[in-house]
Amino acid sequence: TTGSRDVDVGVIDTGVDYQHPDLRNNIFFNTAEVANGADTDGNGFVDDLRGWDFYNDKNNPMDDHSHGSHCAGTIAAEGNNGIGVVGVGWDLKIMPLKFIGAGGSGSLSDAVDAITYSTMMGVDLTNNSWGGGKFNVFLYEAIAAARNANILFIAAAGNSRGEEPIYPARYGHP
Repeated sequence: TTGSRDVDVGVIDTGVDYQHPDLRNNIFFNTAEVANGADTDGNGFVDDLRGWDFYNDKNNPMDDHSHGSHCAGTIAAEGNNGIGVVGVGWDLKIMPLKFIGAGGSGSLSDAVDAITYSTMMGVDLTNNSWGGGKFNVFLYEAIAAARNANILFIAAAGNSRGEEPIYPARYGHP
């Protein structure tokens, strides 16, 4: 299978290059919003057509680091277009959610806001290829709210061999 156009994946990371030839046809589009400088859909975000940039608090979640685009490509790069690579589910829709800046870091509160936004928007799952820090009750509760809304939360398990737990993967929601 190549996935379904009805499945929305929130990529919570450094943003996504939504103009990339392998990604542009698989980017989520908020049909309830109109680009007019107002919050047309009433969700508290102005002109959030493709997702949101929580790092800069803007409606342009363009990747300025490349990690989020790399993850989005692994998930849903378009197939049979004669260029680049192909993702695992080339018919999925990617919702870019940026909370990490060009330098590779971001705030936990912005991560919580991105998870909360994705839950409000009703994505089917989120990809969270990031980690660090200690247990945080607000992050835990945002992930629990997503789970309670039947949203699958996929988290990186970590890139080191240390003994410390890696969050958010370590939260262990049943």
